[in-house]
Parts: sequence; C-alpha cells; structure tokens
Amino acid sequence: MEERLPADFCGTASRAAGLHAFGFEGLGPPMRMEVLAMRMSSALFALSLTSLASAGAPAQSQDGPPPWAYPVNPPSFQRAPDDGTIRRVPDSAAGFTLTQLRDLFAAPDWHPEDHPALPEIVAKGRKPDVFACGVCHRADGPGGPENASLFGFSAEYIIRQTVEFKTGLRTNSVPRVATDLMIKTSKDITDQELKEAANYFASIKPRSNIAVVETDAVPKTHVRDLFLAPIDGGEKEPIGQRIIEIPENVEHFLSRDSRARFIAYVPVGSIQKGRALAASGDLRVQCAACHGADLKGTAVAPGIAARSPTYMFRQLYDFKSGARKGSNSDLMKPVVEHLGTDDMIALVAYTASLIP
Repeated sequence: MEERLPADFCGTASRAAGLHAFGFEGLGPPMRMEVLAMRMSSALFALSLTSLASAGAPAQSQDGPPPWAYPVNPPSFQRAPDDGTIRRVPDSAAGFTLTQLRDLFAAPDWHPEDHPALPEIVAKGRKPDVFACGVCHRADGPGGPENASLFGFSAEYIIRQTVEFKTGLRTNSVPRVATDLMIKTSKDITDQELKEAANYFASIKPRSNIAVVETDAVPKTHVRDLFLAPIDGGEKEPIGQRIIEIPENVEHFLSRDSRARFIAYVPVGSIQKGRALAASGDLRVQCAACHGADLKGTAVAPGIAARSPTYMFRQLYDFKSGARKGSNSDLMKPVVEHLGTDDMIALVAYTASLIP
C-alpha cells in the first residue's frame, strides 16, 4: 500500500497511532475506508511503476505515463511519527505539530497577512465528508507539484472544474491520491460552499513560486509523500527526457507553508523550444489563441503562465490520453495529439518561466 498500516492497526490500544501514521487524523470510519481504498488503488499502480523505472531515474518507458510526472509513493512508504515538535517556517509566528499539519480539516495558516480571512470551507472544511480546501491547496492557493495552484483561476473556472471532478469528466492517466481526494470532496461540497471557496481563491493576486533552471544534470530524487525530493548526499544524474521539480526546502513544503518555493529543472534549450512552439504558425499549437497573448487567461481558457511544469505536463498528457474531458477538451485534443513528450516538456518549461 502507499502508506503501510501498522501490524496492529485494528487493535484498540494502538488505533489512534495507526490512524496518525496513515494520515487519517480527523476522519470517521466510513471516510477512512474510502480513503484507504483510494490509496490501495494508487499503491497497485505504484508496484507497476516500480517495475518499470524509479521516478528518480533517467531511464523511463515510452509506453505509458512518465513516472516523474505522476509520482506515486512506493509500497514501503510510511510517514514519520509525530514526536511532538512544534514546526516553524520563516517569517511566521505560527507553529504546528505534525499531527496538526496532517489534519485534513484544519488548514495551517502560516501567513494570515498574505490573504483575506479564510472562508470556513477553506479553513476547516465540513466533517465528515468535505476536506478543508486550504490543506492541499494551502491557505491562499499556491498548491504544489502534486496538485493545482489556484492562482489566477477565475471563480467560474474553479467551480466548473470541481463539477467536472464530481461528474467524472476530469480524472488522471494514473490513479492518484490527490485527485481521489478532490473527487470525494467535489461530490459532497454544497453549491454555496463551492462558491465561497472559488470566490476566495479567485481574489488572491497570483505570484510566481517556481524557478525554472535548464541543466544537463539534476539531483537524484525519490518520491516523498507524492512529490519528488532530493536524496541525501547531493548525488546528481543526467536529466534525460524529464522535468525534475523539487521544493527549495522540503520541510517547509511538508509543513504546508504557502510561501514554499520550487526549482524546476528542465533539459537545456527547453524554454526557447517551448516559446517557439507556443508562437508557431501551426494553428494547432497557438496557445495564445485561447489562453491570451500573455498566457494569463481569457474568458475561454485559464491562465497557464507560471504554473508548476509538472502539473501542466500532466494536464497535456491527460488531455491526450482522454483521462481529462469536459470543458475545452475539444479544443485541447487536436493540440496535444500532435505533441510528443519532448514538445510537452518544452511547452510547460516555457509557460512555467513566465510572469503570472
């Protein structure tokens, strides 16, 4: 499984510890079983990915989704136990334990001065079925490579995408816990709650939190809780045909710091190639036609500037595989049908390098 259950998980004495280790703080029994089923599905896929290639290795299969774009926790993964230490991040007076940081119904707000007051649905969700939006997407919406940044999305777009998660029009080419949790929440959130969350996130001024670096060699990485992180020792390896996106500070990101920043390593020449593709005379790949001249979005399509290139690659791949349907898929399908992996890497490297 994606996160191993303690051997005595069902025992009364250690039940609380088992829930903590599995990341189920605050969930009732029915919800624990649903999330467990989600994670078992992802774990089965993890076994197949492990047999193909490590997410941190340059070799990869050309026959399926690239593991670096769809990080899945290995079967042996287990979260560190909470030792009671109060976690801190720079420029914040707040402090949280690991248990608090893992509570799906309490979004840690490290920097309340950065945003308006959090709506209840963003801050706490609604037990037992609707997780706090600010837990996964962070308090003011930057998210991480494992999910979407909500920066720059209109309220209408956020609402529409949530509905598409609910109706099954938006899925992934690979089973993913982050998507499964979003689907679960989308089915139980009320229209009013969704409107409040969408209006809140749409009110936040976008900012860039990614540095795109062209390179031939990258830090060796491993999957750590659904994202790539450098292994200890500082070893490097060829980048190959990959994007390697890692937090500048892993512990700050794990603490759900909304100011956490990332480095996205891309192959040399990717940004220029992506710029040329995006502005090419080929009408099938003219991004500005729908996303606007500055790629910051229009009434037709969302902004794509300064977004996580790993996330953006998954969207292109999912449109191409048919996993993502719904609004604008008819417009995107002819575009992605003609894009290979190198083209997708170049395009998202370019868009990630832009100003939001």
